[in-house]
Amino acid sequence: MGTVSRTVSGRLCQAWAANTPHEPHENYFDDDLYPDGSRVAARNFCRNPGDGYSEGVWCYTTDRNKRWEVCDVPLCSGECVRLACSHLLTLKYR
Repeated sequence: MGTVSRTVSGRLCQAWAANTPHEPHENYFDDDLYPDGSRVAARNFCRNPGDGYSEGVWCYTTDRNKRWEVCDVPLCSGECVRLACSHLLTLKYR
C-alpha cells in the first residue's frame, strides 16, 4: 500500500469515505475492498478497490469538474516489491 494522494495531473484525491464533491459509486462502499481495512483508513490515497480497473490505482478527485483520475504509481512487477509506508519499510510479495 502506498500513500500517494495526487493524480497524474496533480489533482488532490478525495477521501474514499467522503461524499463530496463526488459521491463514490455504491460498488466501492464495502470496507473489505480496501487493503487498509476500510474506506476511512484508506484516507485519500490512490487505490483500486475491487480491482475493477486494470490500468492501476486511481481516486476520485477534489476537483468538481473531474470525477476520477488515475494516479502516477507504476504497476508492480517482479516477485518482491519494496513499499515505503510512513517511516516503515515493508516487503510485499506478489
